[in-house]
Amino acid sequence: MKPQTELDKRIAEIRRMHHKGNTEAFHRTGVGGYLRDFVYGANDGIITTFAVVAGVAGANLSAKIVLILGFANLLADGFSMAMSNYLGEKSNRDFVATERSREEWEVEKLPEEEQQEIREMYIKKGFEGEVLEKVVATITSNKKLWVDEMMTGEHGLIPHGHESQPWKNALTTFVAFVVAGFVPLVPYFAGLSARETFPYAIVATALILFTVGSLRTLITYRRWWLSGLEMLGVGMVAAGVAYAVGAFLSGIVN
Repeated sequence: MKPQTELDKRIAEIRRMHHKGNTEAFHRTGVGGYLRDFVYGANDGIITTFAVVAGVAGANLSAKIVLILGFANLLADGFSMAMSNYLGEKSNRDFVATERSREEWEVEKLPEEEQQEIREMYIKKGFEGEVLEKVVATITSNKKLWVDEMMTGEHGLIPHGHESQPWKNALTTFVAFVVAGFVPLVPYFAGLSARETFPYAIVATALILFTVGSLRTLITYRRWWLSGLEMLGVGMVAAGVAYAVGAFLSGIVN
């Protein structure tokens, strides 16, 4: 029997989901939003913490300074990012809810004008004649469907679906930031000087960047090593800039 390729396995998985009447498990739409928060938080936690480590190493300061500044950065920046994410998600949900209320009012008070807008949307999609009128009649016979269509077609907003809770997005960002951002600090607990520890911090940071990057393949289905290298490259560039700035400022001060 010929061994299955990755494509064969994915096709077989999709078919199983369709037979069970559940394609969402394959698409993993609901998880995608939290993946974004996880990668965003972890990436920022790693890079900003290692920026502190690299800056201190460039300035040739002590390991204690690295730990103090590193932990201060973890908690302060992690909390700030989480709150920013929470407020951003909440503001977006409030905006969508407000636009939906307006559309519901317009559908109720201005049905002919709103019906014409639906008609124009589907004319642009290539519908015409009897088929067009049937589509318009079907959509406008259901107020919820009508409003959903207006939200998507007129405003480009997704009216419903796998919406995450803002506090869950914030918590995901904070946990990812703190856990991943802690890794560059681990070598500094060994009791060595900051200069001696810095190479180990580079290795630890590179490993966690690559690991977090490769985890994206669980949702994106890209090659895991390519996703890992992509995130590693971005992180190392940012760390290099931080080290150069630290060394430059140290030279000026000294």
